[in-house]
Amino acid sequence: MGVVKLLNVRHNVRLHSHDVRYGSGSGQQSVTGVTTVEDSNSYWSVRGTSNNLCQRGTPVRCGQTIRLTHVNTGRNLHSHYFASPLSSNQEVSAFGEEGEGDSLDEWTVLCGGKVWEREEAVRFQHAATDGLLSVTGEQYGRPIHGQREVHAMPTANQHNYWKAMEGVFMKPSESPGARDNGSPLHTEF
Repeated sequence: MGVVKLLNVRHNVRLHSHDVRYGSGSGQQSVTGVTTVEDSNSYWSVRGTSNNLCQRGTPVRCGQTIRLTHVNTGRNLHSHYFASPLSSNQEVSAFGEEGEGDSLDEWTVLCGGKVWEREEAVRFQHAATDGLLSVTGEQYGRPIHGQREVHAMPTANQHNYWKAMEGVFMKPSESPGARDNGSPLHTEF
């Protein structure tokens, strides 16, 4: 588990949120894609769910259900059956307070091996609706001009691959007194 920026591989935008609410649909906090690398509103904390807590440094298993909490606002990546504003796919929003929300904040990590590797492009499937976290390129006008719509869609394709980029990657906890005897670098979450 750690704090990361997630890059949509196809559209080269980072998953982003800010305290701007949708003017339609749920009216919840918007989630977008941005090209800016330096924006602190693109950091997400990878966390366990209320039913499956995770210890710091424990790798995320492929098929594991997680929560992604927006660091600056404390709201969780969320989805539901509201239509997204631009493409009319499934709306993705940020919901909850201080990392506490509901079961619609849970996403399953879809990857190829046993654990989510740092360099691997993965998919995030919404646990309640099976929608895949996606970007297809639609751009907003004011007040968030140029930001891309992030939504969930039912089909797996090139629009729903994400890769961990900048962030803080936690190393597994070592037992007291353990020494690093040339072990390989930690490469998973």
